[in-house]
Amino acid sequence: MAFINTVSEDQAQGKLLEFCAADKKAKGYVANHTTAFSLRPEVCEAWRKLLSTIRSNIRLRRFELVTFAVALELECTYCKLAHGTVLLKNFFTPEELKAIVRDFRNAALASDEVAVMEYAQKLTREACNMSNRDTEALRPHSLSDAEILDVTRAAASRNSMSKTPDSLGAEPDAVYAELDSSLREALTTR
Repeated sequence: MAFINTVSEDQAQGKLLEFCAADKKAKGYVANHTTAFSLRPEVCEAWRKLLSTIRSNIRLRRFELVTFAVALELECTYCKLAHGTVLLKNFFTPEELKAIVRDFRNAALASDEVAVMEYAQKLTREACNMSNRDTEALRPHSLSDAEILDVTRAAASRNSMSKTPDSLGAEPDAVYAELDSSLREALTTR
């Protein structure tokens, strides 16, 4: 953490210690975003519960594409790397992911995927200008009202989370340095 002092893993106690252990079990290291929350582990706990609830109602691919669209719009390097890596691991080749970064509208995604990414980016840029027209644009892609709410909550929550690492100077996790250099460059270039 560049801008604030945080609690180190070896000083972690209580909930923070649990989160560090969970990160190490799942990832093999303590994520920098966990460290960013270290002064307020109760906020980290609430964030993880909210995110888990949102994710439980939306397919992983859709969730990650919505999240990635927000990260692209916000130019959040940490989130582009983190969620780009999930997309890479589960759904796309490096070349396909680079095409999404360049222009997701012309990256051979399904029309519903493009639509939810456009929706997420508009919500990110100008939520105050969202209208029924934006919601109606999702209906031809067979999104139910509940699915539209899921996409909206996924995008809105990513907006909140993406601003935390950027505003506190949290560096992307070191593991992202292991990505192919051309992919890493595509994900980190603003």
